[in-house]
Amino acid sequence: MQHGLFWLPLLAFFIWLAWSGWNEYQKVEAYRVWANQFDRAKYDVYAVLGQKERVLTWGIPTRQGPIDLKSFSLGEVQAIQLRVNGQLVDLASPPGKGRAALEFVGVNGESVSVPFTEPPLAAKWGEYLRQELQRLQVET
Repeated sequence: MQHGLFWLPLLAFFIWLAWSGWNEYQKVEAYRVWANQFDRAKYDVYAVLGQKERVLTWGIPTRQGPIDLKSFSLGEVQAIQLRVNGQLVDLASPPGKGRAALEFVGVNGESVSVPFTEPPLAAKWGEYLRQELQRLQVET
């Protein structure tokens, strides 16, 4: 009886761990189907992001596919900034840890914030999108 009570929490933990893994796998598979329509895409626990030419689309990953999808054009963006733990950080030297978000400041003053789990990954996306933004500004 005592041994059974000892192993029961461990069994519950392994069942929860297996369910969590299956749940995350379903999210990644739904993302994979969604990402096929984009030139460049990223999956993150906090958000999915896709780029098709000038248009960026982002949303929240779920097992059924991304939800709360929002889109905007890079042509409407005036600046791209990296925030880590709410503070502005240089894209060239991001910290290794912290809650990161790419912030897209629009010409009209409104901003869109896309969350990332890793500041270095957010910085790479930010640098790439800044180059795309500069290229678009030169073309116009």
